[in-house]
Amino acid sequence: MPPLTQTPHDDAILSVGDFTRRVKELLETNLPPCWVRGEISNLRRQHSGHVYFTLKDAQSQVSCVLFRGDAMRQQVDLRDGLQAIVYGQVSVYEPRGTHQLICRVVMDDGAGRLQQEFERLKAKLAAEGLFEAERKRPLPPLPRAVGFVTSPTGAAIRDFLSILARRQWRGRVVVIPAQVQGAGAAAQIVAGIEAAQRLDGLDLLVVGRGGGSLEDLWCFNEESVARAVAACSLPVISAVGHEIDFTLSDFAADKRAETPSAAAELISSGYLEILDRLDLARDGLSELAARTLERLGYRMQSARAGLESHHPRPRLEQASLRLDDLGNRLRANLRHLLSDRRSVLVKSIHGLAAHTPQAVLKLSAVQLKSARERMGRQTPAVLRQKREHLKQLCTRLENASLQKALDRGFAVARDERGELVSAKAGLLPGQRLALDFKDGEILVRVEDM
Repeated sequence: MPPLTQTPHDDAILSVGDFTRRVKELLETNLPPCWVRGEISNLRRQHSGHVYFTLKDAQSQVSCVLFRGDAMRQQVDLRDGLQAIVYGQVSVYEPRGTHQLICRVVMDDGAGRLQQEFERLKAKLAAEGLFEAERKRPLPPLPRAVGFVTSPTGAAIRDFLSILARRQWRGRVVVIPAQVQGAGAAAQIVAGIEAAQRLDGLDLLVVGRGGGSLEDLWCFNEESVARAVAACSLPVISAVGHEIDFTLSDFAADKRAETPSAAAELISSGYLEILDRLDLARDGLSELAARTLERLGYRMQSARAGLESHHPRPRLEQASLRLDDLGNRLRANLRHLLSDRRSVLVKSIHGLAAHTPQAVLKLSAVQLKSARERMGRQTPAVLRQKREHLKQLCTRLENASLQKALDRGFAVARDERGELVSAKAGLLPGQRLALDFKDGEILVRVEDM
């Protein structure tokens, strides 16, 4: 205990709210939900549907609240003076700093004897190892045929089938009718479990019903039902009552479902998981196929471009264009060359024509005529001199002509092109020549160089 004269530090001082919150956390954490027996008093029903009352005995009392959802599920007629057993969790109402019991189940104290019997049977069967985890079997992940031991007219089977249909489960449900409440219900449930084992094709068995009071659900706490569930050759799901309801068949079964609807969700979960995996696989395959097709498309375009770049058609077209261009240039060059050679030939012909004896004689005659005309204007002596000189020139010209040379015994050699051969240089053995004599032409061949 700190000295009374010492002022505590501010960090060590709790506000009322912090203190109350710590008390709330301490109680709610360390005191688990439990059953409490007492007498109901000060019962108050609110317009909200919540029910408030005090639970008391000879030693103490505790405030209780039953919220609207839980109050609607109770099978007991709540009233002042009722000896009851309640199941709930302690809590602290922070604004007032008071603790209260939040109730989930309220039973008549007569039902308390059933609870004691429940605990006795539970301890007995647990001691025999009937509830051991090692003996529980795994449920088939994709059951194709499911049996359900329940009332065929109850809400449980309707909710069960509705959930399976909504989740698009593709299996088969076999309803095995049995009474699930009242006298003789336990015997019918045991008979239904035995009948299910004789049916061919069942992969899984569900045993259950909807919610109710402890008395209503008691047939699933019968020892015979618990032993039949544990001995069943099929994997068994126990789906009895609501979330807060526990029966001995829940402990004996291979799997407990909080409600029949929860059992349907459990059965179809593997199917939905497969559908999700199939959707993912389909999406993955579609994406992979799209990427593969895109990649192959790029490769095909690249290959097509490569083939087009090596295709012979462009080369042939370019070669054809070049061939046309070269042909045009060759023809133009040939025309120019022929034109130039024609011009040279014409000039040569004209030059040769100007030097033939006939042309020379014609020119001489013209000159002679011109000279005569000039001489006619000259003196006779000068004319005679000119005439004599002209005669000499004509004689010399006639003696220098090719025909005179031929007449004197000479011959003129020509090659295949008709050109004069003035030397043996350039002649080849076997080459043909034409020899012109005064009386004609003969052909010869070169034999010895």
